[in-house]
Amino acid sequence: MTMTPSDTPETNDNEPVPEGAAEGAKPTRAGFIAVLGAPNAGKSTLVNTIIGTKVSIVSPKVQTTRSIVRGIAMEGQSQLIFVDTPGIFKPNRRMERAMVSAAWTGAADADMVMLLVDARRGFSEDVKAIIDGLLEAKRKAVLVINKVDTVARPSLLDLSADLFDTGAFSDVFMISALKGDGVRDLVDYLAARMPEGPWLFPEDEVSDLPQRLLAAEITREKLFLNLHQELPYSVSIETEAWEERKDGSVRIDQIIYVMRDSQRSIVLGKQGAQIKRIGAAARTELEELLERRVHLFLHVKVAEDWHERRDHYMAWGLDFDA
Repeated sequence: MTMTPSDTPETNDNEPVPEGAAEGAKPTRAGFIAVLGAPNAGKSTLVNTIIGTKVSIVSPKVQTTRSIVRGIAMEGQSQLIFVDTPGIFKPNRRMERAMVSAAWTGAADADMVMLLVDARRGFSEDVKAIIDGLLEAKRKAVLVINKVDTVARPSLLDLSADLFDTGAFSDVFMISALKGDGVRDLVDYLAARMPEGPWLFPEDEVSDLPQRLLAAEITREKLFLNLHQELPYSVSIETEAWEERKDGSVRIDQIIYVMRDSQRSIVLGKQGAQIKRIGAAARTELEELLERRVHLFLHVKVAEDWHERRDHYMAWGLDFDA
């Protein structure tokens, strides 16, 4: 549902047809849409729902997304490139500073910006800080209030009015990313407002995330879902080897880095039960995504300084010096 819809931009019939569009057909459009929000607002769930497959990992815990993930959707002649960013919050550590910096970089480089707000949390301090950043950058955003099925309508209308009155937004949509409610209207709106021009990625591509990184992210998601609240933030996954086999299957070797011996014991579990459970869940999902047999081997290593290693940040596309 949209609260203050704008008219679709006018088109000039005399403009030359962009490369990639047939004569007489609608012009092709392509653009980047940055998806901003506080941690756990539902950004990755929304991107995955729009794309129709998993391109970004999801968990109930905050700060799941660490790096910039681009999901690509086709809507008619429009190619929408969603930039799923880490949640924006007040950072304390190097990793957190790098994540927040990545989110703002994604917004600065995008053609459009969406701010996703959790209807249950409302106008929180994190949301206020993001709005202040948008106003300072003189950047209008599309307000997307998520999880509307969990809040009474009068409260939603009050929240929408309070947020829109900040002057940071051009339009407001109310959705449930998990159920898909309202998402179609949002996608249609965005598709009509992409800049005219050739598509930037192949038509059948859904993400620019390399398979090695995607595999590491899938395993990290299973760690988030299986381990207690704090440990996942002390863990990093690296796809060490990727071997294509003659029978069409793939062998994937990954290293799970932890910071202390006690954390290694937690990841392994009693008699290796925990790591087997995590590996089985990751392998099952990877086989679905890759559409072939996967042989996944997980190794747990202690590296106290992994979060201070520049190469880890480079692999995620994060700025070590942010």
